[in-house]
Amino acid sequence: MSSVAEELRLSTIRFLAVDAIEKARSGHPGAPMGAASVAYVLWDRFLRHNPANPNWCNRDRFVLSAGHASMLLYALLYLTGYDLTLEDIKNFRQWGSKTPGHPERGMTPGIEATTGPLGQGFGESVGLAYAETFLAARYNRPGFNIVDHHTYVLCSDGDLMEGVSSEAASLAGHLKLGKLICLYDDNKISIEGATNLTFTEDIAGRFRAYDWQVIDSVDGLNPEAVDAALRKARAESARPSLIICKTIIGYGSPHKEGTSSAHGEPLGPGEVAAAKKNLGWEYPEPFTVPPEVLAYFRQAQERGVQYEKEWAGLWVRYEQAFPGEASELCSLQNSRLPDNWDDDLAKLSYDTPKPLATRDASGRVLNALASTIPTLIGGSADLAPSTKTIISDSIDFSACDYIGRNLRFGVREHAMGCIINGLAMHGGIIPYGATFLVFCDYMRPALRMAALMRHRAIFIYSHDSIGLGEDGPTHQPIEHLASLRAMPGLCVIRPADATETTEAWRIAIMNLKQPTVLILSRQALPVLDRTQYAPASGLRQGGYVLWEADSNPDAILISTGSEVHIALEAGRQLKEKAINTRVVSLPSWDLFQSQPQAYRDSVLPPGIKARVSIEAAATFGWERWVGDLGLAIGLDRFGASAPSKVLYEKFGITAERAIRATEEVLEKT
Repeated sequence: MSSVAEELRLSTIRFLAVDAIEKARSGHPGAPMGAASVAYVLWDRFLRHNPANPNWCNRDRFVLSAGHASMLLYALLYLTGYDLTLEDIKNFRQWGSKTPGHPERGMTPGIEATTGPLGQGFGESVGLAYAETFLAARYNRPGFNIVDHHTYVLCSDGDLMEGVSSEAASLAGHLKLGKLICLYDDNKISIEGATNLTFTEDIAGRFRAYDWQVIDSVDGLNPEAVDAALRKARAESARPSLIICKTIIGYGSPHKEGTSSAHGEPLGPGEVAAAKKNLGWEYPEPFTVPPEVLAYFRQAQERGVQYEKEWAGLWVRYEQAFPGEASELCSLQNSRLPDNWDDDLAKLSYDTPKPLATRDASGRVLNALASTIPTLIGGSADLAPSTKTIISDSIDFSACDYIGRNLRFGVREHAMGCIINGLAMHGGIIPYGATFLVFCDYMRPALRMAALMRHRAIFIYSHDSIGLGEDGPTHQPIEHLASLRAMPGLCVIRPADATETTEAWRIAIMNLKQPTVLILSRQALPVLDRTQYAPASGLRQGGYVLWEADSNPDAILISTGSEVHIALEAGRQLKEKAINTRVVSLPSWDLFQSQPQAYRDSVLPPGIKARVSIEAAATFGWERWVGDLGLAIGLDRFGASAPSKVLYEKFGITAERAIRATEEVLEKT
């Protein structure tokens, strides 16, 4: 068992959490009280990190997947000397504080991942382990393990109930990610009560079946038992490890320990006093940190400086021995692209008379970029041949060879999204993941985390409309574009042809502080001859005037993706009717919205009220661009199984319908 001095340190962690939650009148005291020993041993004896430089590239990564236990992490960050003050702890869950209710990357120094929805952090940690393994395989040399760190994740019963943890754990075991260690806080309590209400499976057996090393029945309240388990986990290099730590939620609370009432609400003043007395805490004032405890924890600062100093010495020798690799890795770790990163894009040529699906164009662009960006890696949820997301000159990332750039995720969309986030969080990598647009619903929580974290990740969604045809309404996205556009912080682009697809990828690669979603067609589309139409570079502003019959248009047709070609045909026919029409390609609403008002007005002049939008998707949201007097042509019902040309005709997404709609709005205006 722990010594008196160690018990004082553990109580300091517990009661910093309890006092902050009590002051905020909200929060989750149970997990910090029960898992304090587990987190303490990891942070005090094993975690290699530098509080003075939270972004040191070779640090161990720690992810709190059980994000509701955030005060456990904030207490450790403060005590070990990160840029977090006691006042920040006192302002837990308050407006503008550095200590929000659940961990947020970029909000608090030392937070690796935005977590909250259970299971997200578990999946993200698998992505972090992927990244370390890939970069080590690519850049390490004998005697120079320049990329060499572990990923630790602390998860709860709820994390392991979520299906995404099964998806991600299955893949991690298959790939033998030996530097991934999961500490499972097995306290057998959830919000509704004991976990045996719903959760009685053999977790150890489940993870052994995933080919994980399982270290079972560890006394999570005993620091020495946790220490021994972590040493065993770190000694295993061929498999990820799950350490099942038996803990007691709300440990030390006389009336609430081991109960669901300790999970998600303050203990209350009386119970706080009783818990402090029960654990021998002799300090009456809240937020007390004994000087000897703070001095002990702050030794992490000295250790951190030494860790980084030792690594920096290795790096100097690595630079001398392998200058090319060192220069490349340094640039990528600092999010700098190679000087020639887009050279091969200029070499792409398209036969304009020959239609080409934007998914096919995307595959060409991806491979052109992969030739110059060495850490552009990714894959698909078992749909790579359809989404065109194979890097042709690379092998697969596998347990046999971690240098491969093609990631095979299997039919695991949710885990894929989380892993993409983990790859992006790690640094040094530009990740992408692909599936059909209709299946983005399976990974929406991960998309939302990407948007919250505002990092560079690329999500590729093909088969973007009823244009996929005979597979029918189960596979035809309708509401998906509207719902993705509604998500703050997500850059959604639906290109109209191969040339716009090239520009969309350019934006995705340069978009350092925002995830990008590329929406691509299954069906072949005409490649626009840019000698007749405006340059595709207009996509960089989100929307642009593609073509117009006259510089003083009577009406505006606005469209995205495959329907831009319908708008162009309608515009030409309207010209023959002496109706001067402007056709606007609007592939990215959010990019367009971010432009100066003067630019937006130049594309969509406020004085022109006759506007018609055309998109083979839900019309929801188009009122923003067509106004009160305009019309939105779209699909506010599910699709059907038939050839795509038949579907467009039956659902009225045609040039003829666009012409009639334009005439109707002109009559109104």
